[in-house]
Amino acid sequence: MPQIPEKIHELTVGQLAARSGAAVSALHFYESKGLISSRRTAGNQRRYSRDALRRVAFVRAAQRVGIPLATIRDALAELPEGRTPDREDWARLSAAWRSELDERIKQLSRLRDHLTDCIGCGCLSLQTCVLSNPDDVFGDRLTGSRLLPERRSAKTERA
Repeated sequence: MPQIPEKIHELTVGQLAARSGAAVSALHFYESKGLISSRRTAGNQRRYSRDALRRVAFVRAAQRVGIPLATIRDALAELPEGRTPDREDWARLSAAWRSELDERIKQLSRLRDHLTDCIGCGCLSLQTCVLSNPDDVFGDRLTGSRLLPERRSAKTERA
């Protein structure tokens, strides 16, 4: 891994990619989403401050546990510019995300447990279907697959 001398306070996109393990295209994507920022040189090249390393690590760790990028961006926006997320930041944010992750785990476990109920069904409208109609709001009144409420016909309305 390339070493960056301490006296260098800004990194090129290549240096940031090499140190963080993220692809250059991922860094450009993160920047477009407001997760990291750079300044442009006179030659229009990106330069990242050293705190971008910690921010990229923070983003990648949060992504690994399934946190959406918009949520990560909102969390990073709470930090003062130029300050890297630290252990206390991660502890505070991960505690806030815990209930969201617990709910996602519960939904995935339910999906796993009921997945075979829907294989071969075709209509995906079983009363216990957790794939397309988890609460089966139409199943009590209608049969077959219904993703949108039915329109009432002129005959039905007159009757």
